[in-house]
Amino acid sequence: MYNPESMKAEEFISDAEVMETLAYAHENRNNETLINAILEKGRQKKGLTHREAAVLLDCELEEKKKEIFALAKQIKESFYGNRIVMFAPLYLSNYCVNGCVYCPYHAKNKHIARKKLTQQEIATEVRALQDMGHKRLALEAGEDPVHSPIEYILESIKTIYSIKHKNGAIRRVNVNIAATTVENYKKLQEAGIGTYILFQETYHKESYEKLHPTGPKHDYAYHTEAMDRAMQGGIDDVGLGVLFGLERYRYEFAALLMHAEHLEAVHGVGPHTISVPRICQADDIDPGVFDNGIDDDTFAKIVACIRIAAPYTGMIVSTRESQLCREKVLALGVSQISGGSRTSVGGYAEPEPEDAKSEQFDVSDKRTLDEVVEWLIKLGYIPSFCTACYREGRTGDRFMRLCKSGQIHNCCHPNALMTLKEYMIDYAKPDTKTLGDALINAEICNIPKDKVRELVHNNLESIEAGQRDFRL
Repeated sequence: MYNPESMKAEEFISDAEVMETLAYAHENRNNETLINAILEKGRQKKGLTHREAAVLLDCELEEKKKEIFALAKQIKESFYGNRIVMFAPLYLSNYCVNGCVYCPYHAKNKHIARKKLTQQEIATEVRALQDMGHKRLALEAGEDPVHSPIEYILESIKTIYSIKHKNGAIRRVNVNIAATTVENYKKLQEAGIGTYILFQETYHKESYEKLHPTGPKHDYAYHTEAMDRAMQGGIDDVGLGVLFGLERYRYEFAALLMHAEHLEAVHGVGPHTISVPRICQADDIDPGVFDNGIDDDTFAKIVACIRIAAPYTGMIVSTRESQLCREKVLALGVSQISGGSRTSVGGYAEPEPEDAKSEQFDVSDKRTLDEVVEWLIKLGYIPSFCTACYREGRTGDRFMRLCKSGQIHNCCHPNALMTLKEYMIDYAKPDTKTLGDALINAEICNIPKDKVRELVHNNLESIEAGQRDFRL
């Protein structure tokens, strides 16, 4: 029986409920009356159940699909405006004891160069990231109790926060490490982390166990219940995600939303973020082996339906995706992206030699952070380097109250503009600075959003010229 308030993984992620949901969605994929009712509920911006969202994902009616995308865009703008939060991953170690068949870090891979950063090397990498302009990192490490114990992670966090270089400082460290104990989550919380992120990879238990044949990650329940332990350990913000392509995407979609419902039911707050990575090329990994891959149009529809179902949650897309794909999903729900990323252990300060590659996966979007910032500005978005919510205690249910009421805009919008201005002064190249200053001035003067992109695109030298041209 499906019980979102249960603390047991196989009850709040009930296979029977997922399968019933998929059957219901398939049966009603062309039920225009029901789809209209679900869309109307979505317009209230209070979210949808996993079953309602599954119907939208399965919908085949072309006009209704257009309405789904339009609604997702409207909800995204309502909650997050035109702000896009910037971050970068920092890989500490790729030693791993697990046997995950889709990940090049798996223990049997003898081709990949195994590395672990020293604290001095971490400091060097952080300075390089600060010189780029980054303020927010996502810490990554393989699961290895010898090479990457919790003590190493905690020491690394302390090192990262301690580095003040020129005008740079890392103000928020999110952590994406293996499932662990309540006691260790307490230690991470005391270390001042932001969001604890853990990808489920797949919610299908049988597939999960086959994909993780060896190592501690093989334990489906322990992995799936990690977010409950994290919240019990005092971590307010947690981030969910699946690796699309490992299992049927409809199954993963429904189960992902069931997990979000579970967190809301038990802890009073849903996921702070949802990530939507797709399996891609990597050393010793051929994504073609997995026959559940999804095309860009399906991927965009998944993003749109998640946005309607969970309007409050941040959505993350990484440099796994191409520039074109990222541009498409930014409008439909994504609110955080990485820029200038390296998925190797090290590599920010000095490029890796060809004979010592340590990447977790190939990067599709290889642009520098400044190139990504310039691109976003040209699209009319505000690249945001803000971390004020975490330093001011606006986390967990406090953040969600502001977000769900629409009041978070009053905090995030001015802070996004100020941190973008900070980036313009300290790091931006001349062309990016000119564009950024035009965008900031347009926002301050409250020029209508449909005119902002044109102002930036035309690279006007002053806001006065823009006001004159548009007779504002």
